[in-house]
Amino acid sequence: MTKYFVTLLVILLITLTSINCSNVPKEKDELNIKLNSAAEKYVKIILGIGNYDPDYVDAYYGSNALRDSVALAKPSLDTLDKNIDDLLTQLESYSKVEGTKLSLSRLSFLYKQLLAAKAKVFIIKGGKLPFNKEASALYDVELKANSSSYYADILKQISELLPGPGSLASRYEKFRNNFIIPEQKLDAVFKAAISECRKRTLEHIKLPDNEKFVIEYVKDKPWAGYNWYKGNNFSLIQVNTSLPFYVDRVIDIAAHEGYPGHHVYNSLLEQNLVKGKGWVEFTIYPLFSPQSLIAEGTANYGIEVAFTHEERMKFEKSVIFPLAGLDSSKADLYYKVESLIGELSYAGNDYAQQYLDGTITKEKAVSLYVNNQFMTKEKAEQRMSFIDKYRSYIINYNVGQDLVKKFVEHNGGTDKNPQLRWKLFEELLSKPVTPGSLKVK
Repeated sequence: MTKYFVTLLVILLITLTSINCSNVPKEKDELNIKLNSAAEKYVKIILGIGNYDPDYVDAYYGSNALRDSVALAKPSLDTLDKNIDDLLTQLESYSKVEGTKLSLSRLSFLYKQLLAAKAKVFIIKGGKLPFNKEASALYDVELKANSSSYYADILKQISELLPGPGSLASRYEKFRNNFIIPEQKLDAVFKAAISECRKRTLEHIKLPDNEKFVIEYVKDKPWAGYNWYKGNNFSLIQVNTSLPFYVDRVIDIAAHEGYPGHHVYNSLLEQNLVKGKGWVEFTIYPLFSPQSLIAEGTANYGIEVAFTHEERMKFEKSVIFPLAGLDSSKADLYYKVESLIGELSYAGNDYAQQYLDGTITKEKAVSLYVNNQFMTKEKAEQRMSFIDKYRSYIINYNVGQDLVKKFVEHNGGTDKNPQLRWKLFEELLSKPVTPGSLKVK
């Protein structure tokens, strides 16, 4: 009896010791502990700014009580400005606190997001910044201009691919009109593209079992597609059908808004950082912030990650074109032309800059988009409504994509090593990342 009791006591002590040891972190991260309190202050600041700009908070799935309390208090812009300064000072005091590489990235992320929030408050209060300075302040990036010879060479290549009478813009429009998806076929085509993008993404990235989204078709929006992330791995994806829908946009939007783009990005941040680590700063997404350059950059680059050119052409010809009722015999030429058109995208940044800085009129900007980027007048006017609403945000798509692409390829994630490319890409979707941290020489 005594022997049995002693044995039982020894087992109990071993069990208790094991339990206690499992509850002790292997590495005490003092920085993370400090950042937890700073993160809640950050959320309150972002919610507070959202009271003054309905577009600012793009997504929030944190505490309803916290959101309601900030809405009720409605701190003044001066108060928010002071709160930002105080929190920046607090974060600066953490620069010498011991932390892991991940927590140091978290510190950098919060700091850069707050710098952008300060710039946003300045703008809301009536402050004016030149286009390039605004983009730098909000999105943590420096802009460089391309030479006119760069664009001239691309235009020459397009002209050679589309010979014939008339202006290059008119020749392009006539050619492209052969690739419009009939509106009644769009839903079937879009769902097929989403399904393929999801299948390809799941082969490389494990997503939460409950992830899903709903597709909604809308009109009269300044954008072609939008992902509204609602939390708990759920998105509402809206597709704008006001203008003709060209065949190349289907996979672009399916990948960008869905897989492996915004939907995957938000789901992974929620799974890994919010639920996995309790980092409340990722329950909120301020649109005009460095996070957007990462979000848009990865979403655009994700198209290329999901499909090599050969894989995309095979899927387009065998699935997308037949579903849309389009002739695929000129698909290769179409995508070659569209690839060159894409290389003109930086000219669009220049037109936005000139318009917002007041050196050209809106009418002139529309003309430049029509004649030099080959948009229809309706598309160019839609682009201008986007620029009026979101201003320098436009740079996030091409500058962000190129920044992400260069970073991934610099670290070995090329066509020759697709597994590594997917791995590096997933890491960008799962961790606190700033544009400045991705710059390569």
